[in-house]
Amino acid sequence: MNPARIARDLAQRHPRLADAAVVAGVYAGLLLAMRFGKFPPTPPLAAVFGAPMAASLFFRRKYPIAVLAACLLCLVAFLIGSDRQRAPIELICAFALYNVALRTPRRTAWTAAAVTCATLLVANLISTVDQPFLSDLLGPVLTVGMATGIGDARRSRRAYIAAVEERARQAEATREEEAERRVMAERLRIARELHDVLAHHIALINVQAQVAAHVLDTEPAQARTALGHVSDAGREALDELRTTVGLLRAPGSGEDLPTAPSPGLDGLPGLLASFAAVGMDVAHLTQGTPRPLSAQVALAAYRIAQEALTNVHKHAPGANAALTIAYVPGDVLVEITDDGPGGATLGAGNGLIGMRERALSVGGTFSAGPGPGGGFRVRAVLPAAGEPS
Repeated sequence: MNPARIARDLAQRHPRLADAAVVAGVYAGLLLAMRFGKFPPTPPLAAVFGAPMAASLFFRRKYPIAVLAACLLCLVAFLIGSDRQRAPIELICAFALYNVALRTPRRTAWTAAAVTCATLLVANLISTVDQPFLSDLLGPVLTVGMATGIGDARRSRRAYIAAVEERARQAEATREEEAERRVMAERLRIARELHDVLAHHIALINVQAQVAAHVLDTEPAQARTALGHVSDAGREALDELRTTVGLLRAPGSGEDLPTAPSPGLDGLPGLLASFAAVGMDVAHLTQGTPRPLSAQVALAAYRIAQEALTNVHKHAPGANAALTIAYVPGDVLVEITDDGPGGATLGAGNGLIGMRERALSVGGTFSAGPGPGGGFRVRAVLPAAGEPS
């Protein structure tokens, strides 16, 4: 494994231990540089001032500015007290400045660099100087500039990496949210489809079964007809349910899944015939010139008509119903009215919720309530634009 990676992991798990190691390493490096480095003979005063400078680095993460100030104060005191002898403790101050540039905003870092540079220049000028003035000027400037530049560059790199990682996390979260949203939308679509299919057919089966039971002894022929309707409705429900379950269980992207043609407005005659078979009279009126609709809009119009008529049959038995399909510029209007008791068709199930969701899912509008002349009215306005089915 990469030693640098191991060191980073240890520093992240044990930050205090890492800080103590930095203090010990910096001070040990100072002593070795004083002993073996290419510096003029360094007075013991360097080791004395270097100790608090190195010790202050333990707090460099939390108090970078305070640590720099402490190091700078010790360095100035050393420069003045040692008759401006060169010593490696200047590098400790440079390290503290690098730490400031690494952990603070750019403006703060370069302001600290300017203050540090000015302080060192003043300290050099008021001390006993053996070097030329230009050397005293360029030395602190170069050291301060390099330390600040390296720290600033590393801070920028860290910020860039953090921004890239954050964008990656946000992209992943967005993908997960989008996937969850699609799953919920698909569940809602399946729930609407199952409700519309089964509610209609089961309502018809229930009525025909009651008719058959009522006339079984007195009118066997009518009972057989009613049972035939029960069989037909059950078979249609099973066929549509089988198709839906097949879509759910089959793996893959959906391109080769078993499907059946989605019902549309061309299926209204069969729908009205199924209601006529149970004795419900539905008047059908088409206004305007019929035109092709998108598959989604055609399915929504069919299911809304199916559910609304089923509600009339369930909640207003014996009422007459009227279905109007009106083609108007840009839209298709689906309206179902009945002459039953006002509000009786409302029901307490999911029918109205499903119809509203179907209308909204294709960009339409939906309303339901008492009709202007009594009874109940369901009205959906659906956009006619889109690819024709």
